[in-house]
Amino acid sequence: MQNQQNKTNASNVSDTLSRYIDVDALPWKPTPTKGIDMKILLEQPETGLLTALFRWEPGTTLPLHEHVEIEQTYVLSGSIVDDEGEALEGQFVWRPSGNRHIAHSPNGALVICFFLKPNKFLDGKLAGQELK
Repeated sequence: MQNQQNKTNASNVSDTLSRYIDVDALPWKPTPTKGIDMKILLEQPETGLLTALFRWEPGTTLPLHEHVEIEQTYVLSGSIVDDEGEALEGQFVWRPSGNRHIAHSPNGALVICFFLKPNKFLDGKLAGQELK
């Protein structure tokens, strides 16, 4: 059986077999934003395709960033808030290419996100970095 890292990396997929991932066995990895960790479920570095779980600590703010392509988020627990609205547990939000915002999680959250390309940070010490 393949190790977990090879199963989540889709860059060398040359066959049509399904990939089954033991999500509990995957490590939480820090993101550039303190208070937000991620588990990568599927990644294709060449294209920017990414599916990941994000765990937000209570009170965490994701600085100003741009969605380079469509981003989709389903809230598993908690909530995510920005100036356009709030996505609560069990709700889904998608953002079009070019959308810019600052996101906040007052009480923490667990979300699954689907990216076609990484977000780009636009402000402060993270300006120019991609969310990977």
